[in-house]
Amino acid sequence: MEYPALVRPEVCRTPIRLVIQEEGIDGDGAPREAFQAELMCNWQDGGGAEYTPERRWVSIAGRAYFPGDICPDLPVIAAGYGEIFGARRVILRGIKARNPDGTVNYTEVRFG
Repeated sequence: MEYPALVRPEVCRTPIRLVIQEEGIDGDGAPREAFQAELMCNWQDGGGAEYTPERRWVSIAGRAYFPGDICPDLPVIAAGYGEIFGARRVILRGIKARNPDGTVNYTEVRFG
């Protein structure tokens, strides 16, 4: 069965440079870069705040939506940053929204 795309490529018109880091550090003590790309996204500005699992209060600045799975080699998107509209924003959370058959319908990345 084919599922409808909830984020269609034609609505992704905002350029973003996305850098996703994997857990751990390299030999120099810097975060290990797992994925980097210049992509087009559907950007939604937003405001609000939420608690992280460590009980820190963080402010949400926006969300980027991408059709499909932008980085299929990574099981989760947990850290990194995005450069959008000339500003660097920290990734707070990444979500791979899945269809009932387990395929990824779209990817959402929340920034602070």
